[in-house]
Amino acid sequence: MNEERYQIEHDEDRSVPAGQKKKYRTPDGVPADIVMFTLTKRERKTVTKTLPIRELKVMLIKRKSWPFAGKWALPGGFCQENESIYDAAKRELMEETGVDGGHLEYLGVYSQPGRDPRGWIISHAFFALVEEWMLEHRQAADDAEDVGLFTIREALNELELGFDHRTIIEDAYKRIQQQMLQTTIARQFLPQHFTLSELYQVIQSVVPDFEEPNFIRKITSTRSRQGIIEDVRDEEGNPVSSNQYSQRPAQLYRFTELVPRLSIYT
Repeated sequence: MNEERYQIEHDEDRSVPAGQKKKYRTPDGVPADIVMFTLTKRERKTVTKTLPIRELKVMLIKRKSWPFAGKWALPGGFCQENESIYDAAKRELMEETGVDGGHLEYLGVYSQPGRDPRGWIISHAFFALVEEWMLEHRQAADDAEDVGLFTIREALNELELGFDHRTIIEDAYKRIQQQMLQTTIARQFLPQHFTLSELYQVIQSVVPDFEEPNFIRKITSTRSRQGIIEDVRDEEGNPVSSNQYSQRPAQLYRFTELVPRLSIYT
């Protein structure tokens, strides 16, 4: 993440009328800040087979230099002149995690006056869903003291965060909770083949108050959800099951490419 003072240099352009080059003030810098979410997984110490413990966490870096030295903040960096803000976010995601691809989505623009003591800095925020194994070898960049994974509660209630990053994390958390209940974004945290119990657990890990006693029946039979997932079958057409997390084999499913259509009237 490049934290040097962002300088905008203007080449001479004879097509610009005299007196117009300095008419409009430009921002001192436009960074892309990224809220990187992952689901950590650890096995339970039980005699019987059961699902592991999953926790939603966000990746933060501890800043080494001014401003907000010693405080935690979102990873990110300034957009360069030869790239779009989205390309800048993809570049920063790659530099911070080694992730090339995955789910990266625009969150919003943050332009509250005084949000950054370096000057007029307008930030474009993104959120990314990153698999846990991709963050195993994460390292702090040159301008960071440390890098860590924190639960949402820790990030919002226990840490001193720089800039307006608490607000950005809150907004990103609300967004993925909404999407978890309205889209198939859960696929980013699941293997290609999964049981419905795993799917239910992933949803609850992101939306803790989600309770649906009839989840399995509804996800497999309700008309509005038909076609979103399908059962996994072998080459002969026989159902494929797994007993990795249960005493009895459970049917495996996978997401299709169907994008659910939602309506308040159905």
